Amino acid sequence: MKKRMFLMVVAIAAFLTAIGAVKYGQIKKGMAQQASFQPPPEAVTTVIAKADRWPTSVTSIGTVAAVQGVTVSADQPGIVDRIAFESGQRVKQGDLLVQLDVRQEKAQLAAAEAQLEWAKVSLDRAKRLVETQIGSQENLDNADSQFKAAEARVGELKATIERKTIRAPFTGVLGIRQVNVGQYLQSGSPVVPLQALQPIYVNFSVPQQEIVRVRAGGEVTVTNAQTGVTDTGRITAVDSVIDPATRNIAVQATFPNVDGKLHPGQFVDTKMVVGSTDDVVAIPASSINHAPYGDSVYIVSQLKDPKSGKEYKGVRQQFVKVGPGRGDQVAILSGIKPGEEVVTSGVFKLRNGASVQVNNQTQPGNDPAPKPEDS
Repeated sequence: MKKRMFLMVVAIAAFLTAIGAVKYGQIKKGMAQQASFQPPPEAVTTVIAKADRWPTSVTSIGTVAAVQGVTVSADQPGIVDRIAFESGQRVKQGDLLVQLDVRQEKAQLAAAEAQLEWAKVSLDRAKRLVETQIGSQENLDNADSQFKAAEARVGELKATIERKTIRAPFTGVLGIRQVNVGQYLQSGSPVVPLQALQPIYVNFSVPQQEIVRVRAGGEVTVTNAQTGVTDTGRITAVDSVIDPATRNIAVQATFPNVDGKLHPGQFVDTKMVVGSTDDVVAIPASSINHAPYGDSVYIVSQLKDPKSGKEYKGVRQQFVKVGPGRGDQVAILSGIKPGEEVVTSGVFKLRNGASVQVNNQTQPGNDPAPKPEDS
């Protein structure tokens, strides 16, 4: 009985050993296959890096401001009798905007003019009497005083009527109307905004180290990021004081704004060319892999597999110093040499040493001056 039990245990142990040996061989073979597995190459587009010379420029965020801009308001209190404009209308200096009710003032003016006419007759009579030595100098002085008082009263009423006639103080474009016919206006009540849009200012700031390169008459280009509209103007003023909080200096440029696309309060991207040029390598902006630890690109080259020793077309990650942009391109100040092949699309799926397959049938934009609709 004991002998039979011993043989059974030996048989079971031999069976388990055989199964373990088979499974060990299978696992070892799978691990070897996994270690030798090479993922398929990623499809990418590339461009050959070329040296270029870009003019040095200073960029900033600017705010558009009107050369002249006010909210037209009522000078005298009164009831709106007539509105002579439409919201958004272009007006000239002196154009009638709003007429307040002046019926009472006109009636008072008629009475004052009649009084002035009577005072003029009395003054002339007193002068003739004095000349014939019949009247006294006192009566002449009294008549002259009454004439001047009546004349001043007429001028006062005419000025009141004129102040109740609200006119455009300068040529510009009106905003949205804020009054209605029949509305009672207090002195200072707003009527309508008025802005002079041609020409127009753009105010921006530059770092204090750029002061030596900022000069009156220098060219400034602005771009509206939402619409892509660009315009060119000239620097007309540089502030005399540096902001102690930001260490920036305020600059003001004037733009003709012929098409009226720039509006007060609008934010724009400003670019000021300062004259000198920098040696850069220009590549498409889509080539940059942005990361918290630094910007990098992928350069295509022949790599060697460390295990098999075979060569393959792959990429190596290269950290770069990124400069300003121009159209679809961005300037690389360091990290890339002219002639190197740089990946321009598909960088998000790459890693250092990954194999790639170059297909340049369709490439991303690489135009330094694209049209707004194509940028």
